[in-house]
Amino acid sequence: MHIPKTIKTTHYNKPKRKKYLYKKMAKPSSTLKDKTLNGLGNLIRLLPTGTVFIYQFLNPILTNNGHCTIINKYLSGILIALCGFSCGFSCFTDSYTDYDGAIRYGIATMKGLWPTSSSVDTSSYKICVGDFVHAFFTIVVFGVVTILDRNMVDCFFPEFESTEKMLIMVLPPVVGAISSVVFMVFPNKRHGIGYPPTSQDN
Repeated sequence: MHIPKTIKTTHYNKPKRKKYLYKKMAKPSSTLKDKTLNGLGNLIRLLPTGTVFIYQFLNPILTNNGHCTIINKYLSGILIALCGFSCGFSCFTDSYTDYDGAIRYGIATMKGLWPTSSSVDTSSYKICVGDFVHAFFTIVVFGVVTILDRNMVDCFFPEFESTEKMLIMVLPPVVGAISSVVFMVFPNKRHGIGYPPTSQDN
């Protein structure tokens, strides 16, 4: 009787390869800080340069870097009020080039710019509805920049820190988009105080 031989086969267990999860490193432009800076940068472009410079220079000093006393709060409030007024007021100013080639600034009125030279006709610089729209949204943009400022938040609303990240993500793109649409409907043709003229128009 033939008995079949059993062949023993040895099964080698292949070593299990460990699975490593590699986290994708986020690009610098996609970080929260960079998004905030980009959003704030786009908003600041809508504001007069001189006002923005004064605010950014005096803000850390008057707020004591966010560690405010009552005096710091009053001084910071005055700074915000003056800078907000300056943002709105600059929308009602314009500039022109006189016959001597010098750039003159004036305030837009119902008749033109004031003060103005008698030799230059500024009737085309009359105040219009778009000036009020620009002034309103410029003040709104400045208010958003103020809310997103860490020193101001720590000074006036220290309990606001929990929702600060959400506002940083939402406010700049939303306000920037709305302001861009408004400025497309009401284009800003003025080059007043804080907005240097790009070309010299007689």
